[in-house]
Amino acid sequence: MSIYCCVVFWTLVVIFFNVRSSNGGYTFLQTLLDSKWINTENSIITDMDESDLKNPCCSFPCENRGVCMVTGVGSYTCDCENTGFYGQTCEKPTFWKRVASMLKPDPEWQHLLLTEKKHAWIWKIVNWITPLSDAIMKKIYLLRGSMIDSPPLYTSEHDYVTYEAFSNRSYFARALPPVPKDCPTPLGVVGPKELPDAGVIVERLMRRTHFKPGPIGSNAMFTFFAQHFTHQFFKTDFKRGPGFQWGGHGVDVSHVYGKDKQVENTLRSFEDGKLRMQTINGETWPLHLKDADVPMSYPPNVPQEIRFALGHKDFGLLPGLFMYATIWMREHNRVCDVLKGEHPEWDDEQLFQTGKLVILGETIKITIEDYVQHLSNYHYQLKFKPELLFGESHQYSNRITAEFNHMYHWHPIMPETFNISGTTYGVKDFLFRPDIVVKHGMRDFVNGLVNERAGAFTTNNHNEFTLPVAKQTIQHGRTLRYQSFNQYRKRFGLLPYKTFEDLTGETEIAHQLSELYGGEIDAVEFYVGLVAEKTRPNAIFGSTIIELGGPFSVKGLMSAPICSKQHWKPSTFGGDVGFDLVKSATLEKLFCQNIDDCPHISFNVPYSIDSDIQTEQEDLDISKFDSIVTKKEDL
Repeated sequence: MSIYCCVVFWTLVVIFFNVRSSNGGYTFLQTLLDSKWINTENSIITDMDESDLKNPCCSFPCENRGVCMVTGVGSYTCDCENTGFYGQTCEKPTFWKRVASMLKPDPEWQHLLLTEKKHAWIWKIVNWITPLSDAIMKKIYLLRGSMIDSPPLYTSEHDYVTYEAFSNRSYFARALPPVPKDCPTPLGVVGPKELPDAGVIVERLMRRTHFKPGPIGSNAMFTFFAQHFTHQFFKTDFKRGPGFQWGGHGVDVSHVYGKDKQVENTLRSFEDGKLRMQTINGETWPLHLKDADVPMSYPPNVPQEIRFALGHKDFGLLPGLFMYATIWMREHNRVCDVLKGEHPEWDDEQLFQTGKLVILGETIKITIEDYVQHLSNYHYQLKFKPELLFGESHQYSNRITAEFNHMYHWHPIMPETFNISGTTYGVKDFLFRPDIVVKHGMRDFVNGLVNERAGAFTTNNHNEFTLPVAKQTIQHGRTLRYQSFNQYRKRFGLLPYKTFEDLTGETEIAHQLSELYGGEIDAVEFYVGLVAEKTRPNAIFGSTIIELGGPFSVKGLMSAPICSKQHWKPSTFGGDVGFDLVKSATLEKLFCQNIDDCPHISFNVPYSIDSDIQTEQEDLDISKFDSIVTKKEDL
């Protein structure tokens, strides 16, 4: 026990008092002594006097999540209640808020602490000490989740709080209210009265000039997992408008089983709880659409013999989506076999429903411990442990926001070509060709994606087939009256950028942005800012995507009903065997338990393929800790 306590103590000492960032950042102790760590630069600077505005809230004068209310023509008040701030514009922190702000590490310093090689030894110790690791994971759950308004406050229809934001689930929620309609410019008071043409922005800033690979060696398995997983809750109702959706607002595995009971029943075999599949070339695949009539989005020119029936109407678009749809259907049937072995007395319905719960649990487990782990690139090992939230203030409900949906438009990470068993396919060759997976076989297709480098999320890296989506995303942001990119940075605890060079980290794109937005950094639009932002060191994305996406992801994943105290128990999943299936799920198991002669499974390309990957590949020099680690069994 003394060894255990000693390790915990000195680990905390190192983390909080002695670790500096590689760019000369502050130690934790210094943050307690320097008040400049408190974010006080929260108001948009404008030459327009607020008293001259019909709606003074157009200048977003209220800081620190204070709510602006018009109180007559040309006047306003800021509601600072429950923000921890006070003052005319909620600019003054209370004593305890000031203390909390000083204790909060800078996000950039924190990221480097978690990702730099020189700090990896710290996280090896933390990961080894389960109580310490769990305490950190619990904090991640709580701190990230608390940044999301639950219940939601806003929709795209109103720039003020409404009950409809809570009750009408056909809306996407909003992280920030829309810009009021009576503002002098589309972004409030900053920027031109007419924003630059979206087509011009796309051509100048987004069209791929040459393929730019991702910085940490992500592969196409990662690219398609992101698409496949998020399509279960990003379901825009384009007939009604970009502010509306037709999904369930959370992780519900509807991308496997279909949008409603009718689709689900069409996909079911009603025997032993399984889904209907067929055998082609010795492997099991989904049925052809002619044999299972479910809604699918195939163009008229796609031959009937390569149209397959899947849980999501768009998963016939690309072979990578078809691959994931197939592997999850195989996994469902495998789980049903396991459950039937444990419960021969169960009927088809109970096997199916319990199997579906296991698949939901496996989905969340793999998403957190494989997918989000890869996204973060942390040395700290993320864990799916719902029990850490038992007894805490946490709501098991979720609402998808329009901004989260737009943030996830990661089309630049799509590779330019795909090499499958020696055959090279372009993106055009992949469109509506699910049969490519069947042709090569699951093993060889998966192996091809594992070895295919994903693109970088950056400027001038959208391929020609995703440019219309980029243009549409910008236009939809304007329709939904998104606030500026800098306003979203402030909403999620980041300082606004002061210059275009600060945003992009270079000069060429910064100059083009300045030309497009009239030299006003506060006029840069939300999606344009996300794409143009410089990438964090040791990361896939810039700081805004990471700090905005993290809270939405944690809240959405941990709000699934199976994470609640009432559900998270063996009986929910058919006993210990089913519970173990969930708790031991990994990306590798998902594929290797459903493919013969399984290839290497990872979200990273093998290091031997590319030499410019930023990920540190050398073995860590942690031999000095081996004597401590080997004593774990004795503690």
